[in-house]
Amino acid sequence: MTTPLRFNAFVMNTASHIHHGQWRRPDARQHEFADVRLWIDLARQLEAAKFDAMFFADVTGLYGDADGDWSVYVREGLQIPSNDPTVLLGALAVSTSEIGLALTSNVAQSHPFHFARQVSTLDHLSRGRVAWNIVTGVQDNGARNFGLDRLTDHAERYRWAEEYVDVVYKLWEGSWEDDALLQDKSGWFADPAKIHKIHHVGERYRVEGPHLPSPSPQRTPVLFQAGSSSSGRDFAARHAEATFIIAPNPDVAAAQIADTRRRAVEAGREPGDITFYQGLSFVIGDTEEEARAKAEEYERYISVDGYLAHSAVVDPDGRVYRPETLLKDVETNTAKGFLEWTRAAITDREPTVRDLARMSSGSTRVVGTPEQIADRIEEWQAAGVDGINVINWVIPGSFTEFAEKVTPVLQRRGLAQTEYAPGPLREKLFGSARLNERHPAAQYRGAFDAPAARREDLAAAR
Repeated sequence: MTTPLRFNAFVMNTASHIHHGQWRRPDARQHEFADVRLWIDLARQLEAAKFDAMFFADVTGLYGDADGDWSVYVREGLQIPSNDPTVLLGALAVSTSEIGLALTSNVAQSHPFHFARQVSTLDHLSRGRVAWNIVTGVQDNGARNFGLDRLTDHAERYRWAEEYVDVVYKLWEGSWEDDALLQDKSGWFADPAKIHKIHHVGERYRVEGPHLPSPSPQRTPVLFQAGSSSSGRDFAARHAEATFIIAPNPDVAAAQIADTRRRAVEAGREPGDITFYQGLSFVIGDTEEEARAKAEEYERYISVDGYLAHSAVVDPDGRVYRPETLLKDVETNTAKGFLEWTRAAITDREPTVRDLARMSSGSTRVVGTPEQIADRIEEWQAAGVDGINVINWVIPGSFTEFAEKVTPVLQRRGLAQTEYAPGPLREKLFGSARLNERHPAAQYRGAFDAPAARREDLAAAR
C-alpha cells in the first residue's frame, strides 16, 4: 500500500525568496507580500487542496560580505524587504482551521523565554497547528544585528542551539502539569502546586520561569530543522521531527537520510522518529512541449545576479569568494551542507562557487506533465523522502497550478492525502499530539514537580 507523502508550501514573507527575478512576471503577486490578504487567500487555497503546512523561511540580515556592497539585494528584492513570519502566523491561525503553520526563528534573534511564550500563544490561537524550523543563522550581518561582531563559529552555533532548545523544552514540557489549569469559578484559576519554575542556569541563559502560558495543544511545536552539515545532522538526529533537505538528486538524498537516521539511533531515537522533506519546484504543462515552453518562459525572468548573490559564500574573514573559486578551496562558516551537496552532485569535474547558483536555480526543478511529475515524486519517495516542500516560482500561481493539476494525480495514486486527519498538527503527521518519550524534551515532564509537603500545604489552602 502506498504511503501518502506530506506537502508543504515553502514560502517567505518577502518578494524574492528562492527563484530570483520571477517577481517581475506579470502574473506574480509575491511583490504584494506585505498585504495580509495575499497570505490569507493563499493559506485558504492550500488548505482546500489539503496541503499539510505552510512553511515560512526567514532571515535576520543580508547575505554575503557584511562590509561589502549590498545594493544587489535591495535591487533584486532578495529577502529585503522582508517581514516577520511569526506575526503573520497569528493572522493565518485565525483564518484557517486545518493547515499547519511553520515558522523559522534563529536562536540568536529572540530570547528563549520570550520565544517560548510566542510559540505557545500561536499554538493556542491555531488550536495546535504550529511548527518551528530551528536555525542557527548563516549571515554575519544578521549576527551584527543582535550585537555580535560576526557570525559565531559553525560548531559553536549548534552548541548554542542545544542550550536554547533545552530552555524552551523545560518551559513547554516541564513548567506546567497537564491538570494545572483549573478555571474553577468557585475558587482557583490554576493550581500553584502544579506550576513550576525551571531555574535554568547555563552558559548563555539564566531563566527562572515559570512559563507564562498554560500548556497549548501540542505543548512543544512540531520541530523542523534544515541543517545538513555534519553538525546539523547531529542536531537533527537529537531534536528534529522533520528535516528539510534540498538534495540535488534522489541518490544524494538517500545517503543523507540514511546517515541522519543512523545518527538518530545513536542518540537513542528510532529511525522513523525523523521525517525528511525534499525541496522541489515544478513547471507543469498538459503536454511535454507545453511544460518545456513554460520552463523557457521562466528562464527569461531568471536573475543571474540574484542567484549569485543568494549563493554568495564568505571566507573565515567574511569576504565573498569569487564565482570561479573551486569548492575544494573554500573555507567557510556558513552553508556547509549545500557545499557538500554540490560536490556530491558534480563528479565529472571540480565544482566552483558559481555552480552553487546553478544548482539552486535548476537542480531541484521538475518539468513535465502532471503524470510525469508524479512519477518523479515517486522516485524521491523511493529514496526515503517523506514529504515535499513545494517551492514557488510565482505566488499564488505556482501553488494554484500544482493544486489543480498535480495534486489530483497524486491523490489517485495514494501519494497525497484527500482529507485531513483530526487533531493538532503533530497528531495529523505522527499520530500523537505530544512528542514521544524518546525525544529529549520528554525528560522534563515531571522534572520540576513541587515537593510533597508543599503540595499538601497548597491543597489545604484550597
